[in-house]
Amino acid sequence: MMDTKGKKIILGSNSPRRRELLAGLDIEFTVDTDNTFEEIYDESTAHELIPEVLSKGKSYGFHRELADDEILITSDTLVLCGETVMGKPRSREEAIAMLKALSDREHKVITAITLRDSVRCSTVSDTALVHFKSLSGDEIEYYVDTYKPFDKAGAYGIQEWIGY
Repeated sequence: MMDTKGKKIILGSNSPRRRELLAGLDIEFTVDTDNTFEEIYDESTAHELIPEVLSKGKSYGFHRELADDEILITSDTLVLCGETVMGKPRSREEAIAMLKALSDREHKVITAITLRDSVRCSTVSDTALVHFKSLSGDEIEYYVDTYKPFDKAGAYGIQEWIGY
């Protein structure tokens, strides 16, 4: 466990949801997303470990060394539907296809978080099982067109309309 007392917290993510979660802890932090890491992984990586690999990669891809009084937080999330890894959709059509695949099915949402300071690095992950009701084509198109979930793994945010 890292001691945060007297430390400057850096969130290495553009995610509004991650900012909101961190802000909800009443922790002062800055956002710095300058990073050289390419989000790729070896195809032989076990699906459940991909978020850990990417989260750690984002941490070590940070654009500079960390000072002794800094802690960097990075994270990654993926959706696993059966054996299909669902990242962020690249188009409206891909988002619709992802949501059709998730409709009336259970899937895993795996999130990893990495905390790193100038000495230590710790990565942990958690898996949530999510079941979607059967979604009609109209519901899927409404969600994609209204909420534009192109920055979300699996093409959805559970805290949005589709998760209600």
